[in-house]
Amino acid sequence: MAKKSNKLKVVPEKKTEKKSVSKKKTVSKRKSKTTKAKDSGLSFDYKFQRVLGFFLVLISIYTFLSIASFIINWFESNPSADLMSTLSSYFSKHSQMVETWTGKLGSVISSYLVLKGFGLGAFFVSFLLLAIGFKLLINISLFKVWTWFQLLTISLLWLPLLAGFVFPDHPENIFGGLVGRQLNIWLTDYIGNIGLIFSLIFVPAVFVLIDYQFNFKRKRRADKTPSSATERTAAKSDGDIYNTIEFSVDDEEEEQDLPIIESKKNNKSSNEFKVELDAAFKKEKEEGHNTKADGIEFTVEKPKEEKLTGEKVIPGEHFGVNTEYDPTLDLPDFKMPPLDLLEEYGTGNISINTEELERNKVKIVETLRNYSIEITKIKATIGPTVTLYEIVPAPGVRISKIKNLEDDIALSLAAMGIRIIAPIPGKGTVGIEVPNKNPNIVSMRSIIGSERFGKCKYELPFGLGKTISNESFVADLTKMPHILMAGATGQGKSVGLNAIIASLLYTKHPAELKFVMVDPKKVELTLFSRIERHYLAKLPDSEEAIITDTRKVVRTLNSLGIEMDHRYELLKDAQVRNLKEYNKKFISRKLNPNQGHKYLPYLVLVIDEFADLIMTAGKEVENPITRLAQLARAVGIHLIIATQRPSVNIITGTIKANFPARIAFRVISKVDSRTILDSGGADQLIGRGDMLLSTGSDLIRLQCAFIDTPEVDRLTEYIGSQRAYPDAFSLPEYFDEENEKKVEFNSDDRDELFEDAAYVIVQNQQGSTSLLQRKLKLGYNRAGRIIDQLEAAGIVGAFEGSKAREVKVANEMALEQFLKDLDRKDESLNID
Repeated sequence: MAKKSNKLKVVPEKKTEKKSVSKKKTVSKRKSKTTKAKDSGLSFDYKFQRVLGFFLVLISIYTFLSIASFIINWFESNPSADLMSTLSSYFSKHSQMVETWTGKLGSVISSYLVLKGFGLGAFFVSFLLLAIGFKLLINISLFKVWTWFQLLTISLLWLPLLAGFVFPDHPENIFGGLVGRQLNIWLTDYIGNIGLIFSLIFVPAVFVLIDYQFNFKRKRRADKTPSSATERTAAKSDGDIYNTIEFSVDDEEEEQDLPIIESKKNNKSSNEFKVELDAAFKKEKEEGHNTKADGIEFTVEKPKEEKLTGEKVIPGEHFGVNTEYDPTLDLPDFKMPPLDLLEEYGTGNISINTEELERNKVKIVETLRNYSIEITKIKATIGPTVTLYEIVPAPGVRISKIKNLEDDIALSLAAMGIRIIAPIPGKGTVGIEVPNKNPNIVSMRSIIGSERFGKCKYELPFGLGKTISNESFVADLTKMPHILMAGATGQGKSVGLNAIIASLLYTKHPAELKFVMVDPKKVELTLFSRIERHYLAKLPDSEEAIITDTRKVVRTLNSLGIEMDHRYELLKDAQVRNLKEYNKKFISRKLNPNQGHKYLPYLVLVIDEFADLIMTAGKEVENPITRLAQLARAVGIHLIIATQRPSVNIITGTIKANFPARIAFRVISKVDSRTILDSGGADQLIGRGDMLLSTGSDLIRLQCAFIDTPEVDRLTEYIGSQRAYPDAFSLPEYFDEENEKKVEFNSDDRDELFEDAAYVIVQNQQGSTSLLQRKLKLGYNRAGRIIDQLEAAGIVGAFEGSKAREVKVANEMALEQFLKDLDRKDESLNID
């Protein structure tokens, strides 16, 4: 028998090639006579443990029946003597012995536990034996340690004390037993009957106050003030507890029928669990699968369960702090949104499917062995949608050889999205990521309500989702400092944008953060128009805060460039290097507002479908974006750009170099993955929020947090219903000297073909110089002059780069009336 170990030993039977015929017959006879217990391959220690557990279960039932019958028959026999005299003569006079359903032994046991012990509290002893029996027999823990302590205190102290106080006379005083009688006498002498009553009230009240929380205010639970530091520390320590299951192979014994698996308890864990895969192994053996894994240790790491704080998210460090200047006093009654506005999808905890883990492990080992690749250890880390199998190859195995087997492993596992990381950065292992059959949805509420998010001290914290180890991923936008988000249509880009925006809305006051939102699709970001006067910034003459018109996008981007230059001037005068230092200096009143200094909020530019802007505006959008990406980080202006495929013609190398943080959702080809991340992997994702985050050096796989449209609707409605600023945050005005200068229209210089050209333009609804060249057979110069005259007259719009000019007249009838009005205007000018 193998030596005892904390690890679970998996001992498959070892077949020997050379055996005698007589030995084979002996083994076959022995196997034919074995029972089911022997077929399970249980060791002697484990057999004894299960037998002892079953014995304790029977003892607990025997004790329960003894105690119950003793109390019932006590009143039927009704001894004439009182409790104290009965105790002195009970064991010497068998004639006074109370009969029980379990004989004299049961009567003796019950007399010790009930009469000479705890009265009704003696039932706790049988319940304790039952719990220990279940633990040894089927490894079920009925309660935690704290619950057991409560039951022990109530059953063996409080209940006898209460029964002895309520029933002091014979024969009912058996309910409290000798312990209850002596406790009543002792406490009554010291604290009196009133003190005894207070003691009886105090003990259960303490347990109730510890176990339950009461909120007597008419206020939502999510708006509670943060708990104390001690409670947070305790909660954090509880969240760090996790169990591990380890599988190892020991080939010291040659003849064992089937493997067994026991659990290894982490020294910090509060609950143990065992996993038996006998049936799974037997089924695989019947189907012909090779379950032999000599020398391979298989470790399954249970995913960490994050504890939700249930508290309101604490805003920035200037909110509610007694400082000399508080920018949030402009909206002093503003309340941060509660967690109740977000939905909880599932429990947030990940269940371990041991059969799936073992099946994948066996198939991985078999596939690698088919190509003569030996491994020594496997560790499984379970995430919301993907399980990471870390393998340690045997000495002498080339890593590139494992990397080339990516398609073969995917074929054997019959799963899509297999990704091999060879090697894992910072570890001496090779990672194989396998999608789970039953993926879990990561809710935005679980991210924002996590302790990692609630206690972070970042300037602009945002939560993206959960890692493979089921930990919430929280980052600081000021450290990114810009984000490039890309992926195929329908893979989660818009949800990712909403998750980032919602995270920032939960942490920053309107005085500390402003958004500039560009939505060419006109439907993705429209819900955020409700918070226009709280969180949005726009041009002074703009009617809508969500920018959808390409011409306004160009003006807005150039306006942000002016704002950036202005902020750099303020930073230079204040002799600081970044926005955080500037605001800190302004709050401490070291900067004079009369000299133009003011508190500067962070500006976050959010652009959805950036490729559409490039196709319609081209260089007019590219140039200001390039300046902002290069220079805007230090003055608190950050960019979040989403597009489908950031190719060279969409995002130039200069822009791309200033976006070290890149998020890639699922794409179709490896070329697209390299375009986004400069490496492969995005083409092997499984979609529905599965993404890779590249921060320059690391590549992290995350499951994006899901926030649905109704959740965004409730969030914006909650914020929009509160008192706001008079208007949205105003950006500097921008005037384009080339595009906004108006050409004076002179009727005397009108071309002879002016009206014909106008009819051609209106009929085709296309303001193009080349169209006039083809239709009227003109040269380029004359056609260009006619277009300028049509622009000055107001028939076509201004030049828009590669895009055709806008035709402002709808049809020929409207054009005819327009030309008549134009002629009357010319006549009136000539008369004057």
